[in-house]
Amino acid sequence: MTELSAEDAKLVTLARSARARSRADQGAAVRDSDGRTYVASTVWLPSLSLSALQLAVAMAASSGVNKLEAAVILGEWTTDEPGMAAARELAPNIVIFTADPSGAVAPA
Repeated sequence: MTELSAEDAKLVTLARSARARSRADQGAAVRDSDGRTYVASTVWLPSLSLSALQLAVAMAASSGVNKLEAAVILGEWTTDEPGMAAARELAPNIVIFTADPSGAVAPA
């Protein structure tokens, strides 16, 4: 397991909580440069499909954020190229962690 800072560990906890609350495939959390966090879970609707990370980044962007520091994708599967690309549009050097449902983390 990767050693996380307290702030990054909080992102794991928030992503895990979002996933559990909605019983979704994934949970995600991002932190902006001011320390605010945005949390989301996967959305699968007939007319709209978004990964948890895509939605968390969209929430941050719609709040006026223009710089992210870190992100976590947590779930059974953690591959999310569109979500990672969206996060990197706001922060090319963002640290993105992936975690399994137990919270075990590895850098993406």
